[in-house]
Amino acid sequence: MAHDSTAIELSMSELREVTGFAAACARPALAIFERDRPGDRRPRAAVDAAQAFAEGAERTKALRDSAWEAHRAAREARDAEQAAASDAARAAMAAAGAAFLHPLAKATQVKHILGSAAHAARAFELSAGGDPAVGADHIARVRTLAGPVVVDVLKRYPLAPSGGGRVGELMRQLDASLR
Repeated sequence: MAHDSTAIELSMSELREVTGFAAACARPALAIFERDRPGDRRPRAAVDAAQAFAEGAERTKALRDSAWEAHRAAREARDAEQAAASDAARAAMAAAGAAFLHPLAKATQVKHILGSAAHAARAFELSAGGDPAVGADHIARVRTLAGPVVVDVLKRYPLAPSGGGRVGELMRQLDASLR
């Protein structure tokens, strides 16, 4: 921890690890989005941009813009009553947003670390008719993707925040399993 109790020490290397984890969590859910909304590449572009940052690319406005574009895709899917596709796009948005994790000791920042996994799990649940076992299975799989750096970074932050509906529950399940 930094001397200021509200600050977290966070290196660029750690930020890249967290973003790589987030991209790996979101990538499987792209198939759900692309099945329901063929031709819309915005969520894939966000995951690809996150992966590029994880592999050494600069953290640019284009990366942030890709997150916003995935967010727009999520809203459009939601408005078209394609809930699974919407959560898959939110997973992509969260993956790109992971690159902007703030070094602030706030529970809301945990969403930058685990949000892509939780939204992807929810997308899989919804795609399977709302089966919570499917979401739990995705959470168990992505847990194995969280390397020691991701776990170490997560432990510097407070527990995942309350609320957030089913996505929040999935995030807290993953958070508890990694700590």
